Amino acid sequence: MKFLLPYKILLAIVVSYFFYSYIIYTQKMDTEKAKKTISPLALEGKKVFQKYNCVSCHQMYGLGGYLGPDLTNTISEKGEVYARTILKYGTAKMPNFHLNDHEITSLIDLLKEVDSSGTFPVKNFDITWFGTIKEK
Repeated sequence: MKFLLPYKILLAIVVSYFFYSYIIYTQKMDTEKAKKTISPLALEGKKVFQKYNCVSCHQMYGLGGYLGPDLTNTISEKGEVYARTILKYGTAKMPNFHLNDHEITSLIDLLKEVDSSGTFPVKNFDITWFGTIKEK
């Protein structure tokens, strides 16, 4: 009978896993959060962002290149006029891609969507030694 104990424990773990998975994946979504979709103009901005390979230099939410700044909160921190001017004329480090006005407007709309969806870097949390975060 002692040799059945490990199998009983394993069976209990497997049953618990499937029960937990069932509960998690059958819960109803928060419909208000699910309704938020990206605007068509921001989708065009995403395509422009990909066309010019902006992610090779810039980051969003900390993911991407390291040559340029993170663009997650550019609109709220620097403003739309600042972002529009940089996109139109470039800088010493960022080349002028000669974007037309529609491309610039779509990129600005994308940056507004990204800015409204999150903050990076998260400043009110510390990472614990075991990989989770806690509020400061």
